[in-house]
Amino acid sequence: MADKARAKRLADLIREVIAQKLQRGIKDPRLGTRVTITDTRVTGDLREATVFYTVYGDESDREEVAAGLNSAKGMLRSAVGAAAGVKHTPSLEFVPDALPETARTLEHLFDQARERDEEVRRTSAGAQYAGEADPYREEGERAEDDANAADEADAADGAGPGSTDSTEGRTDR
Repeated sequence: MADKARAKRLADLIREVIAQKLQRGIKDPRLGTRVTITDTRVTGDLREATVFYTVYGDESDREEVAAGLNSAKGMLRSAVGAAAGVKHTPSLEFVPDALPETARTLEHLFDQARERDEEVRRTSAGAQYAGEADPYREEGERAEDDANAADEADAADGAGPGSTDSTEGRTDR
């Protein structure tokens, strides 16, 4: 089993060689500039490589490019073998990359969320609360809580009920 750094270098080399060959070396009209190699992954034993690609166009263009890549697989593998100089050239598997479709789906979901947020913002503009902060308190509890809060505020100021401001009447010993 090869180390991860070697597998990464080989994957990068495969991506570059295939991209150059697709741009300049293959005369297949199904390929050309419509294909972009997005990523390449190599197994730990360096025997198999998965090449991810995207296609500019519609579904029929994607099918044509997939057929073109499968027909050019042998020539691309030979080019990789010549450039890599390894004992065993990895077999190539071409997989359409799902990243563009995922990005479009996420953008659509983000747009929907923005629209819902804007709708909530419009509906809540000028709205008021339906009741008080704690609608479950009884009327008598409110009066007691207000009196207790006033007593606590007085105690914090040091002027509670029955207290004097002078220190003459103190008997703390």
